[in-house]
Amino acid sequence: MPKYSTGGGGDGGDGDSCELCGRSTGNLRRANVAGAELLVCRECAPHDDSKKRTSGSSGSASGGSDDTGTSRRKRAAQQQAKVYDRATGDSSHWETEGTDYEKDQLPHLVSGYSDHVADARQDAGVTVEELAAELDVDEADLRAVEDGRAARANVGGSVIQALEDRFGIELIDE
Repeated sequence: MPKYSTGGGGDGGDGDSCELCGRSTGNLRRANVAGAELLVCRECAPHDDSKKRTSGSSGSASGGSDDTGTSRRKRAAQQQAKVYDRATGDSSHWETEGTDYEKDQLPHLVSGYSDHVADARQDAGVTVEELAAELDVDEADLRAVEDGRAARANVGGSVIQALEDRFGIELIDE
């Protein structure tokens, strides 16, 4: 019968029962289970959280479920960079070229910008494909603007400016 205590062991303080499952044995070891220090038997030893953390941080098959979201995102970014470097065969581009975050920044957009663009395009009688060709921009960028996903899709400010100029509408919130 499980005891679920953080006490000293057996029923009479003799220390011969697993504090997790209640099994009587003379072979107990300390384990941290859900934040409690317990004396556990060999069968309950795999529930030791301190051992899980150690194996997770060494890159085992546990998947690192104890890692924080920040470190998972960091590893994902590092993996993406490795994939990019592998595809191009060159990692020096990060040092020589840097990043273009500031080059074509997306400005603050007015509320409902996506509807303004979609309505203006439809009123002009042009398709997304035709507009993309006319403005020399990616169709995916135009679709992202019309879907209200300009920031998430990393649409550049030049696309927004081109749409303002083409349709005579205001999309930038100044």
